Amino acid sequence: MLTNTILLQETAQGGVSGIFMVVALIAIFYFFMIRPQQKRQKEIRKFREALAKGDNVVTAGGIYGKIREINDSYFLVEVADGVRIRVDKGSVYPSASDANVAAQENNNANK
Repeated sequence: MLTNTILLQETAQGGVSGIFMVVALIAIFYFFMIRPQQKRQKEIRKFREALAKGDNVVTAGGIYGKIREINDSYFLVEVADGVRIRVDKGSVYPSASDANVAAQENNNANK
């Protein structure tokens, strides 16, 4: 009888610690994987909203160019003299040089 009571208590404690471990695992995934990804997506969204004519960009396909026209759903990007392509807004990223300049300005503003 005593051993049955002890086994039942150990089983109940194992269930609580198991639930605690699952909750801890979910919290770790959130803070180390999900939250940083959401921050990155928010920064990219802000960047795309702040783009203006004349900004240098890189498309998802690796094409460098300069924005010539902005529409609701696309950009008209000039990749060479007289060569313009229409690119979806979701596939445009800052060029490496512009990103470095913006990061330096942001660091200087935070100091």
